Amino acid sequence: MWPWLAWAVVIFIADQVTKMLILDAYRLGDATPITSFFNIVRAHNTGAAFSFLADAGGWQRWAFTGIGVAATVFIVWQLRAHPGQKLFCFALSSILGGAVGNVVDRLMHGYVVDFLDFYARGYHFPAFNLADSAITVGAVCLVLDELLRMKKSK
Repeated sequence: MWPWLAWAVVIFIADQVTKMLILDAYRLGDATPITSFFNIVRAHNTGAAFSFLADAGGWQRWAFTGIGVAATVFIVWQLRAHPGQKLFCFALSSILGGAVGNVVDRLMHGYVVDFLDFYARGYHFPAFNLADSAITVGAVCLVLDELLRMKKSK
């Protein structure tokens, strides 16, 4: 279980360091174009993914924090129960590192710091951060793990 927790800590630290750099260098709404489809920005997300419930009045901060804490407990339990399932544990530890990174933001700031801003052909994807990226990679790996498990059982 410890290598998986170490991976979660690496994700958490990388996430928090990048967010600190953004908070130090940018004011809310500042943006630096990097390519024709990518900016570094400073955005605050008080909601969940894609700013879901961002304008809900404040209760969502504690609700999403509680969900993150519950997910952390569940993930650690699963890592302990399945230490030999490499893809499964990689997926869960990636989600864990990202979830803890975003929970810490909510507790420290009342919002999650986002800074990766992609757009193309008139479509603007909501800004996100390294924690969100780790959660997404983890979710994709969970689906892949299940598909491989189903294929193996046939």
